[in-house]
Amino acid sequence: MSARSRQAPPPAPAIAYGQHPDQVANLHLPAGPGPFPVVVLLHGGFWRSGWDRTLMTPLARDLAERGVAAWNVEYRRVGQDEGGWPGTLLDVAAAVDHLAGVHEINASRVVACGHSAGGHLALWLAGRHRLPAEAPGADPAVRLRGAVAQAAVADLAGGWKSGFGRDAIAAFFGGQPGDVPDRYRIADPIGLLPLGVPQVLVHGTADEVVPLAQSRAYVRAAGAEAELVELDGADHFDVIDPKHAAWRAVVERLPALFGN
Repeated sequence: MSARSRQAPPPAPAIAYGQHPDQVANLHLPAGPGPFPVVVLLHGGFWRSGWDRTLMTPLARDLAERGVAAWNVEYRRVGQDEGGWPGTLLDVAAAVDHLAGVHEINASRVVACGHSAGGHLALWLAGRHRLPAEAPGADPAVRLRGAVAQAAVADLAGGWKSGFGRDAIAAFFGGQPGDVPDRYRIADPIGLLPLGVPQVLVHGTADEVVPLAQSRAYVRAAGAEAELVELDGADHFDVIDPKHAAWRAVVERLPALFGN
């Protein structure tokens, strides 16, 4: 995983996984024959419109150069029709399930990696198989082997109680925990634990956007199936810099997450 491919990867086409203009993802493939293991990349931005998947493009290109496919996902966000609950969840679930029909991909070796609010989505995707049958995104066609959460919003109910991100969390769910408790139970990954797959949470000690306490609380609840990598002095965006130690920590752990 540390060695770079000698051949440049091909261009990354945009592929629709649904009918909405934002139900699309770029497939970054390594050079050479597949099928490849794949990392599903999920950008952040507090689930709001105004941020998009280009935030994760440098990581997608880096993965392809390392011989790993990347599926860089866009999804409907708060501020768009049907964004937030439940459209955002339905979109990322559909994006993952779409991989079952992509012949260049080994759909049995899929890991999700998300930044900030995308970290929440990555962890939730890893726990989809634990959802009740009536929940949005239940019964996955593609089950993840693991999840990486970078500076993640990982404990939504806890964030609400502490005052962190209240406006964004309430906008995503369409209410506070007391108003829509069933939504929080379904979409807060900390409530789905144990997920039954390994999770890696990477967070900088200098993050002033999402507090490190979010990742610490999640890992305490997850126990042995989750690992917290704390990066001294790293801020919220250092963790999505492909040249930063935070990304190297992710790359080093991918073989174990894929089950190599």
